[in-house]
Amino acid sequence: MAAARVLLSGRPESVSFAQSVCGLLGAGPGLGPWPTYCGLKRGQLVLSDRPFPGASARLPLQRPPFCPFPTLDQQPRAPGAELPTNRGVDLAVAVVLQSSDQTVLLTRRTRTLNVSPNLWVPPGGHVEPDEELLDGGLRELWEESGLQLPQGQFFWVPLGLWESAYPPRLSWGLPKYHHIILYLLVISQESQQQLQARIQPNPREVSGLMWLGPDVAAAVAATEDGTDTPRHLPQDLPPSVLAVELEENGGARPLVLPTSTLLRTTPATADSKERVSTGTKFALRLWLQHLGSYSSCLFGQRERNGHEETNGYGEGTQPALGNGKRGHLGDTRRAPSPRGFRQSRLRIQPFPQLTSHPICLPLPRLTDPKEWAGRQRTFPKTDPKCPLKEVKY
Repeated sequence: MAAARVLLSGRPESVSFAQSVCGLLGAGPGLGPWPTYCGLKRGQLVLSDRPFPGASARLPLQRPPFCPFPTLDQQPRAPGAELPTNRGVDLAVAVVLQSSDQTVLLTRRTRTLNVSPNLWVPPGGHVEPDEELLDGGLRELWEESGLQLPQGQFFWVPLGLWESAYPPRLSWGLPKYHHIILYLLVISQESQQQLQARIQPNPREVSGLMWLGPDVAAAVAATEDGTDTPRHLPQDLPPSVLAVELEENGGARPLVLPTSTLLRTTPATADSKERVSTGTKFALRLWLQHLGSYSSCLFGQRERNGHEETNGYGEGTQPALGNGKRGHLGDTRRAPSPRGFRQSRLRIQPFPQLTSHPICLPLPRLTDPKEWAGRQRTFPKTDPKCPLKEVKY
């Protein structure tokens, strides 16, 4: 399947499959992240380490410490071990869907998938050459979970960029896939229970789903793959989280998932043990930072007003959020005022509101597999007349 491409500003050709994107942007030997200017045209993500005409966001870019491409750039390869020369770096988008009660949705990829099987990740996939950024993310959310978010009932903001390879380590073999993943935070006005009631997971791609709160998400994000960083885990971390598992016969059942499963790191040798992907840990850290910044602003606004307000950013203090309309990443108007957010009636509880388990939810209704074949063909495309209020960091 053709996918959108990643380019560097000032270069007309796509980044080569074998090149490290972080390295081309001047990444040093550290772990990052590195601030990166980006602009998304239809079917293209343009990146640079400095501002350029058309740049609409400044996002953190990171790669895992064991990313194979920096090593491949520096060492000769054995005969017959060449990487593709006629392929570029593909663009993917992953949707970090946040409910109104501050939990995020993760799905477990099936064991039969060629890339990253049995890993917990946000819904996501390739952006197609003719797609806008938000359309690609919402389409992947719909194809994998069956969720369609009503326009005007969610906000969105880009979180960060992740350079991904699969296999993820050279000890697993030479990489066959090379992506830049753009993590997109989509904040729904619906609660976790309301969203869960409408989920219809695609059994071809998804074998389980769960909602994580900030407490467990922080513990998962602290387990950095490929480093010797000590884990400072909360003493009151719950031993398990509640999830939903899809069965081979088409049914679904509750799953009590040990928290230790989510804290696993990428092993040195190839295996398909269940764990949270390294890129997802990066996205969870960004989500928690965004959640903390959002709530800090809310507390300040409430203190100034002297009473409880509907939550909103103070003008100029935080990046603007997209308004639930599909469009392109390019409008850099100022953040909406608190009055604008009060009119939108978006309400989020103060952070941190920690819970030991996600809310116990009804099991999803599974869909006839024939329906899934038509989802991609019928997903609504971007309305070019809908402007998007977007973010500039």
